[in-house]
Amino acid sequence: MYNSHLPSDGSHAPSGISMNPGTGVFGKSAERHSNERIRQLLKSYGLRTSLIRLKVIDALLCAAAEERSLGVRGVHSHLLELDIPLSFLSVREVLKRLCSEGVLTLNPDKSYSLHQQAAALLAGRQ
Repeated sequence: MYNSHLPSDGSHAPSGISMNPGTGVFGKSAERHSNERIRQLLKSYGLRTSLIRLKVIDALLCAAAEERSLGVRGVHSHLLELDIPLSFLSVREVLKRLCSEGVLTLNPDKSYSLHQQAAALLAGRQ
């Protein structure tokens, strides 16, 4: 099937479009470094990397850095503020899965946080 976005003459990329992963919206170097750490964390738990998992964990890390706690609604709202259009149910399911795998902990106040062991892995202490 023909895709007008792909070059059909054997050339690599249309001129004017950067294919460098270090530029553009997703290419902020600090975010990329953080994402790489989260990727390694997920890998150490035997989980595949997905955009929603990266963003959910990143949201929880940002909240923890600001000494805030987030529940399902808080994580969902944070992602919507970042223009990441994920459904509430998707966010809830990802949080539940990460809890069942031991990456996250569900606190008594229904907020989520990184499990102590996962936090240690992320910080490079293990």
